[in-house]
Amino acid sequence: MSLPRIAVDAMGGDEGVRVMVEGAALARRRHDQFQFLLVGDETRIKAALDKHPNMRGASEILHCEDVVGGDEKPTQALRRAKTTSMGLAINAVKTGDCGAAVSAGNTGALMAMSKLALRTMPGIDRPALAALMPTLGENDVIMLDLGANTEADARNLVQFAIMGAAYSRIVTGLQEPRVRILNIGTEDIKGTDSLRDAAAQLQAATGLALSFDGFVESDKINRGEVDVVVTDGFSGNIALKAIEGAARFVTDLLKDAFRSSLRSKFGFLVSRPATELLRHHLDPNNHNGAVFLGLNGVVVKSHGSANANGVANAVAVAARLLEDDLTQRIAADLAAMAEARLRDGNGERSK
Repeated sequence: MSLPRIAVDAMGGDEGVRVMVEGAALARRRHDQFQFLLVGDETRIKAALDKHPNMRGASEILHCEDVVGGDEKPTQALRRAKTTSMGLAINAVKTGDCGAAVSAGNTGALMAMSKLALRTMPGIDRPALAALMPTLGENDVIMLDLGANTEADARNLVQFAIMGAAYSRIVTGLQEPRVRILNIGTEDIKGTDSLRDAAAQLQAATGLALSFDGFVESDKINRGEVDVVVTDGFSGNIALKAIEGAARFVTDLLKDAFRSSLRSKFGFLVSRPATELLRHHLDPNNHNGAVFLGLNGVVVKSHGSANANGVANAVAVAARLLEDDLTQRIAADLAAMAEARLRDGNGERSK
């Protein structure tokens, strides 16, 4: 299948051009059908491309020197959407020149620019930031929202559930992903009115390609017992950073323990295959690539500190969503829910 090319904000992220180009080149070595529009300083990009001959016939450069700062406010960045590498990468999706955009830049600015340029899909009030996280089960878990919306009402949460389930079906292959809403307890009486109302709506919904089973607590997110975790952006961002912090704590604790004595160092050599597997599982680069769901186009956010492997994974996420037409899947699910509500409403009126 010939995929639309992917716009890469080559200036975003902690290390900018070098890592972004290296990541795109790595993604192309894994999937030689990938084509790129590299947006940023032409001189620097050409210098980086010299080290990656596999990118010569697969990429075009759109010169741009203006960059969105990591600490820049979204409102400030929006004023320069037409002149920054981030804004031009998103605009390439809007015009149809590219199928998706990937950036490791300022998350708030990326969200604001994406929403302004691409707009939300019909039936979606607010886009949500979704990401994959590792679990003890066979599949990764998708969690949303992770920071695009600090608050979310019941209607937003239901929409997040539909979008998250559509994304999960693409990456896991499950026909009916298990969806739960993040809460302080699993009992029906727990949580805010918005959480309980959203749960009631999902419980009563028919025709959706998902399996809803109430609430989940934060300590169960990575147990492999749920495929999609739905929450507002404030709680989701806190939960995500707590999980990432716990993962770093475990890996650092193991490093310190293995360095503590000669016996420990010997133990490390014996257990090295297991510790390497743990390190690989907890490495955020292997799960890199958060997606803004609910837009009329695909935009993927790479972690700012991602290495080349992480950027390559973010590119692969964008390509996968294009190949499986995520926006069409979400639209179909929204239509199915609307039809079911209309049918149920007509049934109620006819009684």
